Amino acid sequence: MTTLLTPPGAPPVKNSMQRPWPLFLRIFALMLGTVMLVQVLNFAVVLLIPPPMPVIFTANRVAAVARTGHDPGGLLKAELSSGPPRPSDNPRDSRLAASIATDLGLARDKVTVDTERSAMPMFAGALRPPLPMGMGRRQPPPPSFDNALFGPFVVSIEAPNGRWLVIRPARSTIGPWRMRIILWFLVAMAVAAPIAWALARRVAKPIGLFAAAAERLGRDPRTDPLRVSGPPEIAEAASAFNLMQERLNRYVEDRTTLIAAVAHDLRTPLMRLSLRLEKAPDDIRASSEGDIQEMSQRIGSAMAFVRDMTRHVRRQRLDLRSLAESVTDDFADRGETVVLHPGSAMTMEGDAPSLKAVLANLVGNAVKYAGHADVQLRRERGLAIIEVSDTGPGMAPQDLARAFEPFFRAEQSRNRDTGGSGLGLASVRAVARGHGGDATIANRPGGGLVAVVTLPV
Repeated sequence: MTTLLTPPGAPPVKNSMQRPWPLFLRIFALMLGTVMLVQVLNFAVVLLIPPPMPVIFTANRVAAVARTGHDPGGLLKAELSSGPPRPSDNPRDSRLAASIATDLGLARDKVTVDTERSAMPMFAGALRPPLPMGMGRRQPPPPSFDNALFGPFVVSIEAPNGRWLVIRPARSTIGPWRMRIILWFLVAMAVAAPIAWALARRVAKPIGLFAAAAERLGRDPRTDPLRVSGPPEIAEAASAFNLMQERLNRYVEDRTTLIAAVAHDLRTPLMRLSLRLEKAPDDIRASSEGDIQEMSQRIGSAMAFVRDMTRHVRRQRLDLRSLAESVTDDFADRGETVVLHPGSAMTMEGDAPSLKAVLANLVGNAVKYAGHADVQLRRERGLAIIEVSDTGPGMAPQDLARAFEPFFRAEQSRNRDTGGSGLGLASVRAVARGHGGDATIANRPGGGLVAVVTLPV
């Protein structure tokens, strides 16, 4: 497949002679070539494997076998049968039966001949080309032909004891020829199968590449773009996919830049309000300073959140259990009650600082609201699952649905008196979804909360 991308800094090369074939022309050419190859093989069958010449038996030879009970050449076999033979309405079979009966000196009804017949297809006459002028129907066969038996046939002769002597060819003369045809068919299939396989792979490969690219884009919007290569249709589709990825990233960056600019600009009026409040009465200043300080903290948290989400990272293979151990050890060093259940290493591809922040947020929330945290890591169906649970007061059902909204803080026990900006869980879900996973939170049956983060490994 010809690559349409050029190295950075290199001038574009435009050569109409090197332009690859369109995909539909490639498929058409491969299918046409395969059909032609099969037709060539069929023609070779006609030339290399001609149909066998049938063995012809005369009525006199059949009568001789009926007298002796065996054929010296071994080509005919005779056996007794108790059932009556199948009647035949073919005039030629009647003539052969009469000839054999005359040779044996038996009555006509004592001998029955049944040859294999094949009826002409219904539309064969309509598709047959007309005969030229002056030519009639096919001439009748010579007289010697009427006294001959060939192909599959059955001659039944009634014995004096009421049983029937059945004479038929010992073996099918056309069997080996049919086997050679079957073997030739298998050879043709073996020749055509690789071409069909290559065609199927060629058609399905771009679809698989686009599916993998879409999966990568879902995990990391800043992943490397697709290579623009192959037939024109595939190259155009890859270019459109890359353009879509670029527009999505630009849209997200524009939205994030707007949020960061608004948060930054809000700091100036807050600073002016703080300066003016210094001259206000003590009761007004005391009640307003808390609100201003909270707004300032929210703005700072929002700017940090935007900065973390827009940070361009290079993901690498890491051990998720090692990250969890470092986070739980940090909390344990500060005297917090945090338990990490043992287990094997769990490697995955991700951004270590972001995943470490996810674990720190979940463990920190559990310690803040319940005084302890219980951390479990396990692998299920190709997913790494992180569970952080506690036995705290839990959350109201209506608050669980909004727990991951930015700046949302639950009422009752989880309010602003305990601190926090309401961006911790939002950051957790953003990082999890950025890695192709998700984050959920639910009340435990025995009390408390359990936060679950799933990540593809």
